[in-house]
Amino acid sequence: MTVNPVYRVWSMSTGGGRDGEVVSETGRIDMELRPPVEMGGSGDGSNPEELFSAGYSACFNGALHLVAKNAGVALPEGTTVKITVGIGEDDADGGFGLVADIHVTIPGLDAAQAEDLTAQAHAFCPYSKATRGNIAHTVTASV
Repeated sequence: MTVNPVYRVWSMSTGGGRDGEVVSETGRIDMELRPPVEMGGSGDGSNPEELFSAGYSACFNGALHLVAKNAGVALPEGTTVKITVGIGEDDADGGFGLVADIHVTIPGLDAAQAEDLTAQAHAFCPYSKATRGNIAHTVTASV
């Protein structure tokens, strides 16, 4: 696969990773990270899974709007993309792995059309492509 990037940005973590700080090249991200309570941390900062779910959700929403536009469908107000990212022990190797639950809500469309646009967005979204075959996904659409 060849990708010709039109945009690049870096982020850098310091400290203990999950118990440190992360900053981005632009300075828009500059925050403390703390493990969530469920993983023995204080939960007082963000964490990699929260940041990943935010980026994935925004990217998937952009892909959804593009595939809808290409299909001649105007997405209604209230269209949402909620991506829940989970982390846990990976049975295959004893390390950790991720799961992603993608839920798209497109009010006002019929269910079949919402499901079709969601499937097209999942096929198109760069985050979905990057994680396909690497993490388990569930993808649902509702109206």
